[in-house]
Amino acid sequence: MTLTEKLEKLKTLFAEMGHALIAYSGGVDSTLVAKVAHEVLGDRAVAVTAVSPSLLPEELTEATAQAATIGITHKIVHTQEMANPNYTSNPVNRCYFCKSELHDTLKPLALEWGYSYVIDGVNADDLKDYRPGIQAAKERGARSPLAEIGITKMEVRQLSQQLALPWWNKPAQPCLSSRFPYGEEITIEKLQRVGRAEIYLKTLGWEDLRVRSEGETARIELPPEKIKDFVLKTDLPTLVTTLENLGFIYVTLDLEGYQSGKLNRVLTRQDFVLPKKES
Repeated sequence: MTLTEKLEKLKTLFAEMGHALIAYSGGVDSTLVAKVAHEVLGDRAVAVTAVSPSLLPEELTEATAQAATIGITHKIVHTQEMANPNYTSNPVNRCYFCKSELHDTLKPLALEWGYSYVIDGVNADDLKDYRPGIQAAKERGARSPLAEIGITKMEVRQLSQQLALPWWNKPAQPCLSSRFPYGEEITIEKLQRVGRAEIYLKTLGWEDLRVRSEGETARIELPPEKIKDFVLKTDLPTLVTTLENLGFIYVTLDLEGYQSGKLNRVLTRQDFVLPKKES
């Protein structure tokens, strides 16, 4: 199926739905879904962003601006995953509890507002990785049009560029809880510390990065091709002092560079067994 055919199929899918509430993070995937849904459904599509301590305020600002550019109605809800010890204890299936909270919040709203479906931005490539949150969404009746049609991450960017969306090449920005190794407790203070560290590095001109937090150590991950420039061009003593002032004791640089899903390397086959559906 060509890219054009996939886009037409996506439009047809939304037309058949009639109404759609989009779980909208502002990432390139959910923004493409919001764009096409709004184009097809107009006011019968709404984008909803969930706000919690694991979302950078800057990400919410960008999501709001992007929704305004598209023209889709944008609403904000607050989720309470941080109140769930199954989430804050940071087990290997942490995302299951995050998405459970998200869709337990969105589904009643969709019914109240008269929207037939809750839609997310899961793409075909996401199905190849360990994503326990996908199960939680499916259990609650959410649909993933991009995955259903077989649209990959690369195709999401291609379609976004084709549709003249200026953020088509926006780096992925998973929730801040993904910065911690499984088993380390997640707190609001730790999330804020990591978030402020990443914001600081971005103000220095570095993008597509992660600051992983393990105990009192910050481990900076950058694209491998950027590591040499980072070491040569960054005022390292100032960088260290800044992150120490945020609360870190040690500041390190990952010499392998940024790799999506790196924290999943510690998982064994048994870890991939997900919880049974709640009764």
